[in-house]
Amino acid sequence: MSQQVIIFDTTLRDGEQALQASLSVKEKLQIALALERLGVDVMEVGFPVSSPGDFESVQTIARQIKNSRVCGLARCVEKDIDAAYEALRVAQAFRIHTFIATSPMHITTKLRSTLPEVIERAVHMVKRARNYTDDVEFSCEDGGRTPIDDLCRIIEAAIDAGATTINIPDTVGYTLPHEYANIFTQVRQRVPNIDKAILSVHTHDDLGMAVGNSLAAVMAGARQVEGAMNGLGERAGNCSLEEVIMAIKTRSQMMNVHTNIHHQELYRTCQTVSQICNMPVPAQKAIIGANAFAHSSGIHQDGVLKNRENYEILTPESIGMKQVQLNLTSRSGRAAVKHRMDEMGYQETEYNLDTLYDAFKALADKKGQVFDYDLEALAFINKQQEEPEFFQLESFSVQSGSAILATGSVQLKCGGEIKAEAANGNGPVDAVYQAINRITGYDATLVTYQLTAKGQGKDALGQVDIVVNYNDRKFHGIGLATDIVESSAKAMVSALNSIWRARQVEQELQRKSVNKNHKETV
Repeated sequence: MSQQVIIFDTTLRDGEQALQASLSVKEKLQIALALERLGVDVMEVGFPVSSPGDFESVQTIARQIKNSRVCGLARCVEKDIDAAYEALRVAQAFRIHTFIATSPMHITTKLRSTLPEVIERAVHMVKRARNYTDDVEFSCEDGGRTPIDDLCRIIEAAIDAGATTINIPDTVGYTLPHEYANIFTQVRQRVPNIDKAILSVHTHDDLGMAVGNSLAAVMAGARQVEGAMNGLGERAGNCSLEEVIMAIKTRSQMMNVHTNIHHQELYRTCQTVSQICNMPVPAQKAIIGANAFAHSSGIHQDGVLKNRENYEILTPESIGMKQVQLNLTSRSGRAAVKHRMDEMGYQETEYNLDTLYDAFKALADKKGQVFDYDLEALAFINKQQEEPEFFQLESFSVQSGSAILATGSVQLKCGGEIKAEAANGNGPVDAVYQAINRITGYDATLVTYQLTAKGQGKDALGQVDIVVNYNDRKFHGIGLATDIVESSAKAMVSALNSIWRARQVEQELQRKSVNKNHKETV
């Protein structure tokens, strides 16, 4: 029978340590509510004794959360245990998580103590925590580098003292999966009272083994996995919980375990954490990255179109993400191009696939990724990338400062005619955008804006990538210059040229429709 693996989220405690600035109480509560919606069993939301701010945030979250157990961290120190209880006591269900270092290096150089003294402190503090709650977790800090005999001694003592969860962290990400799994196997075999506690894993990614180590430990009998959304954490980060969760779901039959997570909330939750923490998710990140379900190879695209399981072991819908994405690049085949045209509602009788595919390949070699509106322009108005753009940035100037409203003046060449406008805005970039929109009359709405440095020093270029919304369609733009405002203006002009081509396509299709109706009438 499949056994449950408890999901213990520490995004708001261990994960927050990776951030340059602490989160506000309101921001932490937003993340906590998202984690509750996701269905995490336990959320560790702070270290109450560490600061008044942390105490307040733990207490606020404890008061609001109803469907997950709220946990606070405490060293094996009386005031830590007491502070954790005071912050958590308002919760519907709570856990006190206390820890102490157990490896010889940490005991000798950090604690300046001995193993017997460490065991005595652990026992005393677990008992103190049990006075407040029947849910106490004990962690052996640096457990991955603790001799197995020492580890078994302290674990047995902690369980006798009342610990209900025993966590064995690989604090510095040192172990390999077979080593880490063997620790759990040995503990289960050698600790006589181990059946009275749940074994927990807590891994770090210093050697890129966090997820692998966690899964190996689960296979060896661990029934709680600790980690953070998006793998947030100091140094190389914590175990990525979304990866563990989906690995268990995908391989549940082989592993004979499951979680109670609402998988369809994963993508939404990870995006919430990314945005609030200002920590972008890498495009190639497993499970939630922008490219996680994107296919660029022509062979792969053809296989996915025939049967998604050819190249997808899980679906984007299973994590609440949109359907599979086929990136049209120079490696894409005719099948992918035809599929995109079909998806946009065009029949092959309306265009020449051979001609379109040849033009597509030429454009993809120059541009990289080809978007829907590019395909339409190639198919219906034969617009090539090397042809002069309708809108061209001639010049611009801005005035801005702390005491004045930003003003931007822009000159655009519009199909050979020079037009100029000025506008105010919320900063120099917005002012320039408002002026450009006045000239074109398109009134495009900025959806995303990303600035990337290309190179270093005074000669570094700023690349701006934007997405704008126009008539419920998204258009991309890119600009490159040493001046950020200039690269921003170029990006907007680039996007507006795509809009112009899309409008040309609409007009051409309308013309063809009128001609067709006229012929049928005659």
